[in-house]
Amino acid sequence: MKPLAYLPADWFNRSSQKVAVDLLGCTFVRQVPTETGTETIRGQIVETEAYEAGDPAMYAYQRKTAHNEVVFGPAGILYIYRIYRQYHCFNIVTDCDGLASTILIRAIDLAQWPSYIAPKKEKLERLGAGPGKLCIAYQLDAALKGTPIHPDSGLWIEPRSSETEQRITADPSAVTQTTRIGLSKGTDIPWRWYLENSPSVSKKDPKVKQQILNLDTH
Repeated sequence: MKPLAYLPADWFNRSSQKVAVDLLGCTFVRQVPTETGTETIRGQIVETEAYEAGDPAMYAYQRKTAHNEVVFGPAGILYIYRIYRQYHCFNIVTDCDGLASTILIRAIDLAQWPSYIAPKKEKLERLGAGPGKLCIAYQLDAALKGTPIHPDSGLWIEPRSSETEQRITADPSAVTQTTRIGLSKGTDIPWRWYLENSPSVSKKDPKVKQQILNLDTH
């Protein structure tokens, strides 16, 4: 069954920074193949990072290669790579064709526990709290690199609900912007955003919390 609404490829044909913010509160859906058919996994995107051409932390920073050529292609395409030889990172290509630009999805608040993952002591809200963890939950790996984000591919993104849109736009503190994490380069670039009240954010910035507390005391 196709969704009533989903974000088309043209929606991603914008600056990675703008897309990263606008993705917060949207729902990532994937129909995961199983032994008996498919299982639909849903979750709200709660944390993102932006990467653009000239960014020293980007995989395509130095040159175009067979490994990273996807990020130079059209917007709305899946780009997945492996880190530490065991974890995968889920990215979406953004901006115009020929310009290296991506969004890293850092955390997702899953709506249900996938049947193919054994129960753990971990809470459902932390199952997708990190790039590697959400790729395990959604069964995302490098074999999907280059796949369009579209219902026909079995994975798509639905826009924010009206309630989520109202909550985010009405409260400036609902979204926190801070520097990216887990990097050795470009660590001072503030291109990470997350939903402040979400329990699924991979790691919140303690400095932001301290600033809020200081404001409350004045």
